[in-house]
Amino acid sequence: MARILVVDDQHLIRSGIVTLLRTVDGLGPVVEAADGEEAVAAVLEHRPELVLMDIRMPRLSGLAAAERILALGLEPAPRIVVLTTFDEDEYVYAALRAGCSGFLLKDMPPAQLLGAVTATLSADLLVAPARVRRLVERHAGGRRPPVVPDAPAEPLTGREAEVLGFVARGLANDEIAAELSVSESTVKTHLHRVMTKLHLRSRAQAVVYAYETGIARVGDRPAHPPAPDRP
Repeated sequence: MARILVVDDQHLIRSGIVTLLRTVDGLGPVVEAADGEEAVAAVLEHRPELVLMDIRMPRLSGLAAAERILALGLEPAPRIVVLTTFDEDEYVYAALRAGCSGFLLKDMPPAQLLGAVTATLSADLLVAPARVRRLVERHAGGRRPPVVPDAPAEPLTGREAEVLGFVARGLANDEIAAELSVSESTVKTHLHRVMTKLHLRSRAQAVVYAYETGIARVGDRPAHPPAPDRP
């Protein structure tokens, strides 16, 4: 019974999404907030598993609210998905960079929205990895490495960096496993260590990190054979 928070300053859009979500069996309470300030307070009060967050709002933007929420250190942390339109790539990139799990277009059909919400509750990346990659490739060039809460306690091993590179190139876990000739569970273990060492909050943020730090580069493609693991 997952709790969901819908955040949008436009009442018609917000109430429409809330009403739609409340028709779905198996979802928990759906609460709402009208701006970023209300969103932060609602997260602390209701502890939702998923936050659907508008970007442009008065008082506190969706991006600033997402950063505050993810900095709270809640366990488990809510997955934040930004609500956007086609002309907001720069905002979406900043949201993924901050640790949001993905983005939804406000004009998507209701059935597609419901399917996306359901998928997000069981996965750590809403949008297709290849789509995240295209977005990151357009915006990562020339940027400084992302700010993370703390410096890594230890550097990535060669295999961990390789797994991160494959993630950045848009491969799913099973595809990475095939590339490396290992089990999918082994890939998940490596990726978990990567996320822990680098203090990353989402798979999308890991993609951004990989491009901004040079682990992945625009135009990269999966290579054969995999490099050996090394400290």
